[in-house]
Amino acid sequence: MKPIHSIILAFATFFLTACATSGFTYKDFKVSKGNAEAGTGKTVVFGSSHLQLEGTPIKMGDTLRDAKLTTMPPGFKLVSLTEGKGKVRIVSIVPSLDTKVCEQQTHYLSEKNRGLDRDVQLITVSVDTPFAQKRFAEEANIRNVTFLSDYRGGDFGRAHGLLVPDLHLLARSVMVVDKDNVVRYLQVVPELASMPDMERAFEEARKVAGLPPPASAMSSSSGSMGGGY
Repeated sequence: MKPIHSIILAFATFFLTACATSGFTYKDFKVSKGNAEAGTGKTVVFGSSHLQLEGTPIKMGDTLRDAKLTTMPPGFKLVSLTEGKGKVRIVSIVPSLDTKVCEQQTHYLSEKNRGLDRDVQLITVSVDTPFAQKRFAEEANIRNVTFLSDYRGGDFGRAHGLLVPDLHLLARSVMVVDKDNVVRYLQVVPELASMPDMERAFEEARKVAGLPPPASAMSSSSGSMGGGY
């Protein structure tokens, strides 16, 4: 395994060469069909390095844990995903919005859900500061996704076994949570640089919400930015 400073340098290089720009264009990133396990003792891959995860593992069938996240300014409220009980949710978890893969994952959630956002709450969680999340949402013109930050101490990541402690980032993941706060679908992407299978997550969310398959011409709606918490 590489020394941790080498891993940090590699990640910093990835950030600098992949920071978001205006006029977003979808790239042909690898979409992972695999699934890693969450929790202490498990790993995800970045380049040739295996990065340890930390925390209590989450799996399908488990109930969301009560961990505090911070909303975007001006609110800066401390909230828990468990407060969304009564709504079906897609929770998209990204390492940092300042990378092209995370940027695309978030745009995909917002723009390619084919009307799913009318009935299902869309949430992005990252360790970016609330200020950085707000700037990203405004520059990307994303108004139908709730952004929540785990920057304070990685409590959400640790509570679900998705914290990468050496880099203080979250493992790239996507989960579908039902109205009773039960995780009905979960993909922890084995390689941080790959996209999750968002189409599979959309499909599972429709099943959980009891919605029919989307019409091919149906377009995504836009709600208020950060609504729901």
